[in-house]
Amino acid sequence: MTGRVLLIGCGNMGRAMLDRWLANRLDPRGVTVVSPSLRAMPAGVSVVAALPAAADAAFDIVMLALKPQQLGALQSTPLAAYAPRLLISILAGVDLAALGTLSQAQAVVRAMPNLPVAIGHGVVALHGADGDDAARQAAEAMMQPLGLVEWIADEAQFDAVTALAGCGPGFVFRFADALAKAGEALGLPADQAARLAIATLDGAGRMAGAADVSPAILADRVASPGGSTREGLNILDDGDALVDLLSRTLAASARRNAEMAEAARTAG
Repeated sequence: MTGRVLLIGCGNMGRAMLDRWLANRLDPRGVTVVSPSLRAMPAGVSVVAALPAAADAAFDIVMLALKPQQLGALQSTPLAAYAPRLLISILAGVDLAALGTLSQAQAVVRAMPNLPVAIGHGVVALHGADGDDAARQAAEAMMQPLGLVEWIADEAQFDAVTALAGCGPGFVFRFADALAKAGEALGLPADQAARLAIATLDGAGRMAGAADVSPAILADRVASPGGSTREGLNILDDGDALVDLLSRTLAASARRNAEMAEAARTAG
């Protein structure tokens, strides 16, 4: 990544992305963070409490990393006069049409990262207008150090992507905790059950990522007919119980994404 970068907001996700970029040799002297609380940042990164005046805003890339509900706070600010090469937004639910009114950016791209970007094993979904290949390449190059990068053709699918990949780590963490508690219920010490559950998820995830077949096939390969794995899978598969549970989970998250998007539009 080259050029001057401005991060407007830098909460947990923004900071995770920034730390990963810096670990991949992004020059901190080229980064400015807007943080009203003047939150401490890595050495070399400039921190300001408010958006710089337009005359001082020669940024190549501007990234919006605040909460969707804070979108209204960007109205009547110097951002309207900024003309970066690329505006990237990680605001859930805020569409390209709304983002395009915030500045004079040459191109706008939506991004939906998840928290494992902090260790370079995240997912970043991207969506931008067709036809601007240079902007798409710049956005993709910026996100590649963070993990898997996927372009989403239909912007209407972004709420679903957010529910699956953006919220997904929280669901996996909950599953790991439940797996450990189930082991504890069978008599294992709590700390040992937790270590075993986490290591099992880590190994299984790596194996699924490297496999040339689907996770469904891998599950069937592990489960010998009449064996203990098959007996457990019978519980998860009964009436598609696990699929039904996760479908309802993601649907709830997607609905909330849409609600937050509507609130952001109303506030704007």
